Amino acid sequence: MSKNSRELVSEINRLREEKNAIILAHNYQRPEIQDIADFVADSLALSIKARETDADVIVLCGVDFMAETAAIINPDKRVLLPDLSAKCPMAMMLSSDELLRYKEKYPEAGVVLYINSSAETKAYADCICTSANPIKVVNSMDSDTVIFGPDRNLAYYVSERTDKRIIPVPEHGICPTHHQLSMDDVATAMKRYPNAELVVHPETIPEVQEMANEIASTEGMVRYCRDSDAREFIIGTENGILYKLKVNIPEKKFYSCSELMICPSMKMITLQKLRDSLLEERYLIEVPENIALKARRSIERMLELS
Repeated sequence: MSKNSRELVSEINRLREEKNAIILAHNYQRPEIQDIADFVADSLALSIKARETDADVIVLCGVDFMAETAAIINPDKRVLLPDLSAKCPMAMMLSSDELLRYKEKYPEAGVVLYINSSAETKAYADCICTSANPIKVVNSMDSDTVIFGPDRNLAYYVSERTDKRIIPVPEHGICPTHHQLSMDDVATAMKRYPNAELVVHPETIPEVQEMANEIASTEGMVRYCRDSDAREFIIGTENGILYKLKVNIPEKKFYSCSELMICPSMKMITLQKLRDSLLEERYLIEVPENIALKARRSIERMLELS
């Protein structure tokens, strides 16, 4: 670690204590951000931690929808996102207008939205899910038909594991980072590491999911790799998770499915931006109350199920 980085870490630690702040980081964040965070996890665990914390300030090291979610369920706390450019491409693929059109087309259907969605669309959902709990959430719906968005690959994963009819919205909603992982990428990795198990995220394409030994959220990946008898794993998700896997399970080996599996938005937050965010309390994430009130219900329903 450079002298400048050490100084930034020292100042971040001082500001964190001074402001009674908690730093929450997603598993895809840079290693140095994971190292300094109070808690590193997937979207579901971050949501639970945000709701439970008694800190006055929550600094969310992730992307925009994560900070919005934290702000929605913590209206009495200040929620900061160190870089406003850290936006989730998938969350921007579904507009509230399109969702409302689907609700009109399928009036009897329940609406389950992936947490990777905007606060505005969450306001029209019956329940939110994450990649850790989509089947449980979908099966909790009273309707036999469920509108599900914005990720069509996660919709496929759910449709294969429930008797309910799943209607993906929008038609081409995807995570660009996961969707680009091809069968050829996976086959190449499996040939290179013949003794490794393949563990992929449910945001990957159906063909890749069918090749996997295990399909799981990022926290699910950590649990599976820890408990499995296998000693080597090929990991099919954003490559930031490899750092956490290697730190938490140092006795095992982990390989990336593809070096291209990098989410630019997840890498935007640096130590400098984190320090500046704490120092100047920027950027404050605020969700209009009329939207937050409705979205809070769908998020709280998920948290109750979890």
